Amino acid sequence: MGVNLKEIAERAGVSLATVSNVVNGYRPVGEQTRRRVQQAIDELGYAPNLSARHLRRGRTGIIALAIPELNNPYFAELAGAAMREATRLGYTLVMEDTAADRAAELALAGGSHRRTIDGLIFSPVRLSREDVLARTSDTPLVLIGEGVYDVPYDHIAIDNIAASHVAVRHLVSLGRRRIAFVGAQFGDPEGARSGDRDGVHAGAREGVQAGDHRQSAHLRLRGYREALEAAGLPFDPALVATTAQFGRRDGLLALRDLLARDRPPDAVFGYNDLVAIGALRAIAEAGLRVPEQIAVIGIDDIEEGRFSNPTLTTIAPDKEQIGRLAVRSLVARIEGRPISPPADVAPPFRLVARESTLGGRRLVD
Repeated sequence: MGVNLKEIAERAGVSLATVSNVVNGYRPVGEQTRRRVQQAIDELGYAPNLSARHLRRGRTGIIALAIPELNNPYFAELAGAAMREATRLGYTLVMEDTAADRAAELALAGGSHRRTIDGLIFSPVRLSREDVLARTSDTPLVLIGEGVYDVPYDHIAIDNIAASHVAVRHLVSLGRRRIAFVGAQFGDPEGARSGDRDGVHAGAREGVQAGDHRQSAHLRLRGYREALEAAGLPFDPALVATTAQFGRRDGLLALRDLLARDRPPDAVFGYNDLVAIGALRAIAEAGLRVPEQIAVIGIDDIEEGRFSNPTLTTIAPDKEQIGRLAVRSLVARIEGRPISPPADVAPPFRLVARESTLGGRRLVD
């Protein structure tokens, strides 16, 4: 037989209601009392029946995290952080891979899982602001990623423009003057994109179906352009490479194209680390040295970049904090605790300078 709350109350010398408040977090309890109750819980080996607790409240105890690419290391690492926080708060986290499919994203936004989950953390790619505003499901929702803004839901994402400023300033500080941006998308409001040379960017015209100018690729391109102008460097559309997706192969093909031109870049800013790692491969194929001839930087700080050769300089978002904040925000909405109105939250990021811009040989961090 398992230990019950009455036994804990007797051991701690407090009321049953006090134990319930400590275990369930209903009301604040004095620190000394809370410690006595926690000591009794530890001594008796009490383990709450989370399923029964959720059922009593009319919930499933399950939350979902919907992402566009489960095999993308960034999302995998972020999912790990979210899963740890969900477990800590007594919830089970399930994964949903939308494959960046608009129909799948619309179904999720519309509440296709509303009877099996208590809430949804969602990173949409193909949805427009209007799609999200048209949502009628009452399942609590928290957005992550940079696809949609100005909607009545909590939204957690780094400041992409500021992150791009830091990346470009780092390259400029190293004396780089022909800095390429790799990972632009067709439909870019700046009108800055390279052409479809030799089929390198085949399929990119379908890249951002919603065409929202707030998409992360557009924001990072905007930050890149602003940082160049702040440094007194000209913006050259020929140094902006469009990609079909944001993977290693996309970076590889785009760099092959850029390196074949009369005036190749002396630095590359990849939309993300995967694009940057693909760029490193193309540079190696061309027999060029990194960073002596071309410096490379990405965004995401995925583990792979710490083991690439050379190791990859990157802008590192706090993925642990993003995962924790998303889960905490969602659980607060689910449980109806006093919370602030929906807000955009920008977690911190930092520059992690490694061999691909600084050279030398550095131990894996």
